Amino acid sequence: MSATAGRAVVAEWTKIRSVRSTAWTLLLALVLSVGLGYALGRTFRDISGLSREQQEAFDPLYPTFYSLMLGQLALVAFAVLVVSSEYTSGTIRASLAAVPWRGRFYGAKVLAGTLVAAAAALVTVTATFYAAQAGLGPRAVSLGGDRVVFAAVGACFYLTLICVIAMGVAAMLRSSALSLAILLPLLFLGSQGLGNVPKVKTVTQYLPDQAGMVLMHLTGPADDPRFGPEYGQWGAVGILVLWTAAALVGGYLVLRRRDA
Repeated sequence: MSATAGRAVVAEWTKIRSVRSTAWTLLLALVLSVGLGYALGRTFRDISGLSREQQEAFDPLYPTFYSLMLGQLALVAFAVLVVSSEYTSGTIRASLAAVPWRGRFYGAKVLAGTLVAAAAALVTVTATFYAAQAGLGPRAVSLGGDRVVFAAVGACFYLTLICVIAMGVAAMLRSSALSLAILLPLLFLGSQGLGNVPKVKTVTQYLPDQAGMVLMHLTGPADDPRFGPEYGQWGAVGILVLWTAAALVGGYLVLRRRDA
């Protein structure tokens, strides 16, 4: 990385740090994920009321990481604000005047936002895991298990990339309100709700949040006609990478072709 590119990243980091909403959205993501994780763990502590088949099929990773699907909404809001706040305030003109190379400007902004998102994801996933295990009590699992490690790493990977996707969408739409109006309902209601409809699932299973659920062991097996996707965990990785690349390229093309 050249000195100029390094200064651009530092400048973007300074912008992120100086915006009050950054701390609040990241804190909200942590509180929602940890609080709901513990509550879900407490709910599943005693499964004696379930049928024998349900007890045998019980997966402690579900109450462990499901709360992240709610906590991600705050992280998405953070990612959108990283990009779109400059359009809202009008400071984008000054930023582009300071860094006229739009590729460098865009890359620095995305890199700074991604590093913060990755750090927030690591803290949130770790804290949520231990909170959920405290709630599960005797049904708790160890972080050292192979499935647990893969699910935890997958959760960090997903939360980071969903933030990158949100930054790309915000760069394309250039509006905080419009970006959030599309992303939040899609992640919270759209694909998760519609994904339970067999005929609609054919399409919605390839949306990024569905791939994230596969990584975190929040879905059924592939042969489940209602909840199981048609791909495994490595397929989910590929889907997330493709969505991320598409969002980033789209954001860059809009930034390059349109005036501030």
